[in-house]
Amino acid sequence: MTVSITTVGVIGAGQMGSGIAHVCALAGFNVWLHDLSEDRINAGLATINENITRQVAKGAISDAERQAALARIRPALSYDDLSLCDLAVEAATETEAVKRKIFITLSPSLRPDALLATNTSSISITRLAAATDRPEKFIGIHFMNPVPVMQLVELTRGIATAETTYESAKEFITKLGKTVTVSEDFPAFIVHHILLSMINEAIYTLYEGVGSVEGIDTAMRLGTNHPMGPLQLADFIGLDTCLSIMQGIHEGLADSKYRPCPLLVKYVEAGWLGRKSERGFYDYRGEHPVPTR
Repeated sequence: MTVSITTVGVIGAGQMGSGIAHVCALAGFNVWLHDLSEDRINAGLATINENITRQVAKGAISDAERQAALARIRPALSYDDLSLCDLAVEAATETEAVKRKIFITLSPSLRPDALLATNTSSISITRLAAATDRPEKFIGIHFMNPVPVMQLVELTRGIATAETTYESAKEFITKLGKTVTVSEDFPAFIVHHILLSMINEAIYTLYEGVGSVEGIDTAMRLGTNHPMGPLQLADFIGLDTCLSIMQGIHEGLADSKYRPCPLLVKYVEAGWLGRKSERGFYDYRGEHPVPTR
């Protein structure tokens, strides 16, 4: 029998967590939003308010829907505040040690029948599930960024994930108005396995002198109709995140074709992480982005 999900806990109030809380509240779910500090939670709530107000301005939703959604989101100052949740979704930084620590600490605060999910885009669901007290109730629910805009959600089962957990998660995603694709528990799943391999190849194309930053991005935008070039997209994702995912694919599959490009490693070592640090393959400190190579 599937679990009836009405209340959702979101751990992490950053870009992904605030987006997940946003779509859940708009779909009628009660939401508890948690982060390491009250300031971070408040920043997440401010982001949600800003993004949901933008939807009203575009005519996508009414102001009454905005107000109702915001009223459904409450701050969770500790894990104990998540004790009433039917589903808890972890959306913390893409680091396995951090995620495992969260699950070990969080699990005792959840109801025994509550489902637990991770928004990881690349880490083994089976390994993360082993850090919990409920591997059969654990599943990967990977939302795309930005969550309120992107239609797809990847569902990934670990080796112990029960069929009822999968069916409950699938039902939950359908109620959000999003589309499910199912991935096996392989490094980076479907979307990031393909996407990050493409980005890594674009960086190799730059590294080997085949084309410039502008040349590569223009070629992919106009030659293959991509909405943004791969190097521009890498800056948007964060070069440290790109490197972490490529390292995970490379280590997980032990295939040299997934070796992270040395230029990507160099940029991360320099602290040039893309938009969030104002420099990556483009320099964002001026009025318009300027290629750094």
